[in-house]
Amino acid sequence: MKIKAAVLEEIGRPGPYAETRPISVCEVDLEGPRAGEVLVRIAAAGLCHSDLSVVNGDRPRQLPMVMGHESAGVVEAVGPDVERFAPGDHVVSVFVPSCGHCGPCRNGRPALCEPGAAANGEGLLIGGGSRLSRDGERIYHMTGVSCFAEYATVSENSLVRIDPEIPLDIAALMGCAVLTGAGAVFNTGDVTPGSTTAVVGLGGVGLSAVMAARTAGAEKIAAVDVLDDKLEIARELGATHLINSARDGALEELREVTGGGVDTAMDFTGNVRALRFAYDATRRGGTTVTAGLPNPAAMLELPAVGITAEERTLKGSYLGSGVPSRDIPRFLGLHAQGRLPVERLMSEKIRLEEINAGFDKLHAGQTIRQVIDFD
Repeated sequence: MKIKAAVLEEIGRPGPYAETRPISVCEVDLEGPRAGEVLVRIAAAGLCHSDLSVVNGDRPRQLPMVMGHESAGVVEAVGPDVERFAPGDHVVSVFVPSCGHCGPCRNGRPALCEPGAAANGEGLLIGGGSRLSRDGERIYHMTGVSCFAEYATVSENSLVRIDPEIPLDIAALMGCAVLTGAGAVFNTGDVTPGSTTAVVGLGGVGLSAVMAARTAGAEKIAAVDVLDDKLEIARELGATHLINSARDGALEELREVTGGGVDTAMDFTGNVRALRFAYDATRRGGTTVTAGLPNPAAMLELPAVGITAEERTLKGSYLGSGVPSRDIPRFLGLHAQGRLPVERLMSEKIRLEEINAGFDKLHAGQTIRQVIDFD
């Protein structure tokens, strides 16, 4: 079938992207679902810093590629052997397909699925190959999702079915922003009632973590960013202390207001300096969680003796260290109770044709989550 999609043509093209247009919105060919695959009509898709990191070259990928990894939509058709989904189901996409059989999957860690990671690295579906092409040329998939398009053919292992009463624009944010941010709080960071935490980087993922930390009962939540307007949003969502890390003495200020440092600090920036700030913000015995994706060449230097003598912990969090089929319904339940007001993350809705300008806004920090509205 012919569909309209956003295709990344060149990595590292300088901004402003609205002028240089690294992404073209054009017609491409999409194959229908093969065995174990599902055709989804995309209703809403969010622009994320992980997408931007591919556009700017921090996370190189195969080209040309249909972008997008955070979305919700409606099942249009299913391939052979698909039993968990049927046409008409409302679904959220997940950016790591899980095979269910490898070591990490068997141990309840689907975010680390080995075949899923290999397929994502190759820009292919976990079932093998691409379902996208243009004039006979292969087009690659982004993380098995490629949702900046009217339709997507994906593995059934890249989807979670949801209640059809849930607005699809809200549901879309569950696939990355909330799954990653709230998951880092509940799964990786194990934030508990009465604890202290710092959230470094207040994009959609970081602000999701602020909301989740409040829901988890953290006594002190220090929100850290270089932009005052994002800090004010964090205050509205539950942060108890605001730290502008661009100012002199920011780390000392954080330590003072939290009584010597926090139990858990979480970094969502993809910036090594910010990660080091988060590490230094923890108290003795503290835990630092990072869900950021820096350039692969970036290196983190730490004083090794403190890891032992101060029993510090540094942990990665991918996909919120979660189980999407368990966590997405849980987080939607918290949203229904008003405890995760995800709608506050949605800065604006845009058209697919506005995607290059949308990444300009994201790069400039002028927005939290822009959602492409296909309806």
